[in-house]
Formats: sequence, C-alpha cells, structure tokens
Amino acid sequence: MQARANGELSLRLNNGLQAAFISFSSGLLIIAIISIFSPTIKSGAKRLRAAVVAKEIAPWTLFAGALGGAFVAVQTQIVPLIGVAIYSVASIAGQGATSLIVDRIGLTGGGKKPISPRRITAAVVTVLAVLVSVLDRIDAKDLSFIAVVLAGVAGAIVGVQRAMNGLINEHSKQSFTTSLLNFIMGSSVLGIALLVAVAIGKVEFVPLPAGPWWIYMGGTIGVIYIAFTSTIVQHLGVLTFTLFSTGGQLVGALLIDIYSPTKGVSVSAYLVSGIVMTFLGVLVGGVNSSKPLKR
Repeated sequence: MQARANGELSLRLNNGLQAAFISFSSGLLIIAIISIFSPTIKSGAKRLRAAVVAKEIAPWTLFAGALGGAFVAVQTQIVPLIGVAIYSVASIAGQGATSLIVDRIGLTGGGKKPISPRRITAAVVTVLAVLVSVLDRIDAKDLSFIAVVLAGVAGAIVGVQRAMNGLINEHSKQSFTTSLLNFIMGSSVLGIALLVAVAIGKVEFVPLPAGPWWIYMGGTIGVIYIAFTSTIVQHLGVLTFTLFSTGGQLVGALLIDIYSPTKGVSVSAYLVSGIVMTFLGVLVGGVNSSKPLKR
C-alpha cells in the first residue's frame, strides 16, 4: 500500500524526489508528535546518545535513515513504471541477497552468522523469481529492465538499513526511538537533495494535487507498520513475522496490481509464479540456523 501511494504521488507530481520527501516528512511529523508524549522514546534517545559518547556504536551507523530515504526515492520512481508486484518481488530479492552479506560480517550486532547452503539457495530462488516475473514482458516497451534492477538495488539498500537499525536498536532498546532517528535522517537527506536539485535546475517544486487523499498516506502507513512491527515481533519472533509479512506484502502487491494498477501494468501467470517462487525462497531461507559463528 505504501509503494502504491508513493508511486501515485510521484506520478501526479512528475517529481519522484519531492514525492519521497513528502512521504518521509509526513511520517516524521506523526512520529515526532508521538515522541512528545512518550517517555520511553526519550529514554531510548538518551541511551543511544550515551552509547555514541562511550564509542559503543559508530556514529556513521546513525545515518541508517539516509538509506531509508534513498529506498523511498527509488520506490517513487520505479513503481509507476513496473507496478507494485514486480517491484516487491525484485525488492525482496535484493533484500535476500544483501542479508547474506550483512549477516556474515555481523553488521546487525550479536555476532557473525554463517552463509549456509540453504540461505544461498533461497537467494538464488528469489533472484530467479524476478526473472520469471518479467519473462513475458522482458522485450515490452513498457518495462525497463533497468527499472527492475533498480528495484533490486532498493531492496539491497533497505536490507543494509535494517541491519544498521538492528545495531541501533541494540543500544536504544526502543524501536520507536530507532524509527524517529530514521525519519529525521531520511527527511533531512531527501530535503537537502531536493533543494540541491531545484537549485541546479534538475527539478522544480510542483504544487500538490488536490487528491485523491490516499496518495498522501505513504508516511502514515510507514509509521503504522513500525507500530505493528514493534508489537507483533515480541509475540511471534522475527522469523515468523518475516515469513508472514513477506507473504502479506506479495499477496497485497498482487491484489493492488489487479484492482488498482498503475497505468500500463498487467498481471500475468509469470508474475504470479514469480510471487510464489519468492515466498518459497523466503521460506527456505528463513528456516535455517541463525546461531552466530564461533570465534
């Protein structure tokens, strides 16, 4: 739903950077208001600041939100071209491939994790799923192969961001504190990029369209997702949450492309097959050992 809202806003503005900034800054506004009335978020910020001062966490890690801003910027540009479903498949493939690297180097904290044959298989399956999804449209004029590749890169970006957020969360011990920092960093980076682009004449500020109302819901949906995540993960665990949320994302993306597609987007048997393959890849990769490597 977030991808569809941000993509439609970008399409109507004809300015993906401005659309990404609007989405991120609206989310920042909401979570900033929540933070004013939440002592736990403030406590998390104090713990994180203390960790930085004590050099327990590298300052560059705090810029994870900049990667989130980059992800949304790519999302707003790509979804209008290839649709929500293909974007989701390619993005998840990028996340799966990147997770092998970030887990191996221990970027998330908690030790390094092995690259098992099962996880390699899962990554290969999800990449193949992308190819299957676009098999019938690979030569079509309305599908840019570069757009699909960029969707995979966007997934890789968010994979690294989640790993960095895991490290931040380890010290803040409050997911909403981590989210607030992400929205601040992402909005700042997108705002600066937008001002620079306007200053050099690459883009122009565009008056906001009157509607429909749901095109402005991208940031709100992001905050709602964070609220659900922080609660549900505690009860289901990360693995079960990841599997079910991926299934929900793929099925939701498919339904959106059926009932509310962007212009020129169609659903084929290849796309449905690719979605099934992607979920199988996530399932295979998720049910492996997550024990850290011995030192």
